[in-house]
Amino acid sequence: MNSEANQKDKGKEGGKKDLIRDWIILLLSAIGAVVLLSFFPGKVEPTTSTALNYLTEMAWILPAVMILMGLFKVWVSKEMVIKYLGKASGLKGILIAALLGSTPTGPLYVAFPLAAAMIDKGARILNIVVFLSAWACIKIPQEMIEIQFLGLKFMAARLVLTVLLVSVMGLVIEKIIESTGSISPELE
Repeated sequence: MNSEANQKDKGKEGGKKDLIRDWIILLLSAIGAVVLLSFFPGKVEPTTSTALNYLTEMAWILPAVMILMGLFKVWVSKEMVIKYLGKASGLKGILIAALLGSTPTGPLYVAFPLAAAMIDKGARILNIVVFLSAWACIKIPQEMIEIQFLGLKFMAARLVLTVLLVSVMGLVIEKIIESTGSISPELE
């Protein structure tokens, strides 16, 4: 029982350190932006309008992401994630991750909380890399447009090569993370 209490205290302490680190990064970024914009005053208007556009977009999308995250955490069991996306999932896991990443539409930053939740439930790092990469560069509606402009052969070759090379990249990232143990403790 004591070890559980100690682990919770360490988790809270680590959370405070992470929060402080995040605020420091935000503050340094803001200072950096102000300094750069003072050297380039012609960029103030485009920079602020772009920042406001992103802020507005996130304000509209974030509530839906939070709902989606809640539903994922409640409806999808850890056992299911381990079975289909865990260490033993093999090629099936890669294909499922590619399919999961290629079906939704929306900006890539929506996928990061989902990826973190999948890691928390036992998904393999390789499959997370495939999921995020598929979200970024394989979208079913975009594939249909690609067929129209570039042909079926080109689209199929690019799709196969993308999944293959992303899988290799995922294996490399997985080995690096395993050897360094650099995944954050709250996600393990």
